[in-house]
Amino acid sequence: MAEIGYTLLCEQAPPRQLVDDAVTAERIGFGFAVISDHYFPWLEEMGHSPYAWSVLGAVAQATERIPLMTFVTCPIMRYHPAVVAQKAATMGVLSGGRFTLGLGSGENLNEHVVGLGWPAVSARHEMFREAVEIIKDLFEGGYRSYRGAYFDLESAKLYDRPDQPVPIAIAASGERSVNLAVEYGDALVCADPDGDLVRRYRSIGGEGRPVYGQVALCYDRDRDAAVERAHRLWRWSVTGWKVMSELPAPVNFAAATTTVRPEDVARQVPCGPDVDAVVAAVQRYVDAGFTHVALLQIGHAEHQREFFDWAEKELLPALR
Repeated sequence: MAEIGYTLLCEQAPPRQLVDDAVTAERIGFGFAVISDHYFPWLEEMGHSPYAWSVLGAVAQATERIPLMTFVTCPIMRYHPAVVAQKAATMGVLSGGRFTLGLGSGENLNEHVVGLGWPAVSARHEMFREAVEIIKDLFEGGYRSYRGAYFDLESAKLYDRPDQPVPIAIAASGERSVNLAVEYGDALVCADPDGDLVRRYRSIGGEGRPVYGQVALCYDRDRDAAVERAHRLWRWSVTGWKVMSELPAPVNFAAATTTVRPEDVARQVPCGPDVDAVVAAVQRYVDAGFTHVALLQIGHAEHQREFFDWAEKELLPALR
């Protein structure tokens, strides 16, 4: 079985709760923790979106052993890649080497806020490559400059760096991004249990590197309540990546999902107290070659507490 992690979902929890949840996840035995890096929630009903990097700094001090990772940060618009490199290096120091920088090419939902428009996907891929090159270059130390089609760097240097460069995990959904993950990354992130994608990654140079996935679930002792909550908070996920990356605001996701039914979400998300359903969902990632799977409990504070109790007593032992 893969290493099992916990997802700190900024879109549904305030910052203090996220820190407390990370401490609990470490205490009950989760193997790692990932955190989303958003400016907006997907839907207004989710209700939150604190700054992930402030939360990460607090989590690094409140925990002792659990590895931490952004899942994922977009370094092409809302943040300049030089700033991403600086805060990732700082997190590497604060965490004592427990931090991995997860990177992806982003969504309009979060990047439009800086008022630069949302580039076509081909331009975003080119911007992403330049950004990763800048970040890796700065991780090596010394003064660095860069001239690209999209980004410039002028005599920049990271003064506080961990003993070893922060590992980089790159999110991929197709051949082009997998190639980039092999060339520049130390690990791969995939949203779906795509065995073909993982096999390609392994075959062109990713052998032996971690592969990260995520399983969303909605635990509740009452399955009907879980299905209702999953539909209310998670219906945006059924739109697919081509839609998810393009819509600019929660109101647009609400409009795009007016015809999504509770049973549509429940077909994709294990709902209720069925341990076997979650184990089966994780197993699909394991069978596809994933080494790490982060669980994501849909719901606000009280639902996280219920989930932790269930996970400690029933789910984690079953997954092991």
